Amino acid sequence: MTAGAPDAGGEERPGEALRAFGRYLLRERELRGLSREDVAQFTKLAPAVIAALESGEPERIPPRAYLFGYLRSYAAAVGLDADDVVLRYQEAADPEGAGGGDGKGAERPRGPGGARRRWVVAAALALLAALAIAAGLLRPRGSGEIHGRRSPERAHYRAPAP
Repeated sequence: MTAGAPDAGGEERPGEALRAFGRYLLRERELRGLSREDVAQFTKLAPAVIAALESGEPERIPPRAYLFGYLRSYAAAVGLDADDVVLRYQEAADPEGAGGGDGKGAERPRGPGGARRRWVVAAALALLAALAIAAGLLRPRGSGEIHGRRSPERAHYRAPAP
């Protein structure tokens, strides 16, 4: 079998898809006349990270915990749709879908369901915050609180009886 044959092992196909994704990022940046330094300055990412993203080499791609944030920052700097860039990466990293391959795509929900879930969580957190604020504003003022001006006289301390 030749090294470039499609059936020469499952390793080359995802690697080639990632390299194509990196070329896509590079091409879009260059079409807009931006240098890596321009993108690095905007995103506050190291130029080496930007070079790794644009290389598409699987061994140079940053850890997945940081990758989606990096891709979103890169997309914003270049003027691309961040969700589209992340989706393109996911498709390149796992071309057979979330259930196939090495399971990399199963870490994060795909499609509009994930966005809907984020909105529900955000709405629930906002509701909880509103309830906490309302509870703080509506709490009854106890008799232990003193309102108004302080008396110039100080109360004397008395030790409790034994």
